[in-house]
Amino acid sequence: MTRLRQLMIEELQRRNFAETTIRSYVHGVEHFSQYFHRRPDQLGPEHIRQYQATLFSKLKYSPTR
Repeated sequence: MTRLRQLMIEELQRRNFAETTIRSYVHGVEHFSQYFHRRPDQLGPEHIRQYQATLFSKLKYSPTR
């Protein structure tokens, strides 16, 4: 497990998030990272915008998902 992933999980646990929520958030970050073929700490706001545009247009996600 990478240090960044461990920090994320520890922070979510500290904030008392449910295990299912933690798994979901970690999966979301994994998918985001894999989409750009880069580590999450190498991605920024512009990547988030591009990723969200792809989710809404190509993958047909709705903003409430």
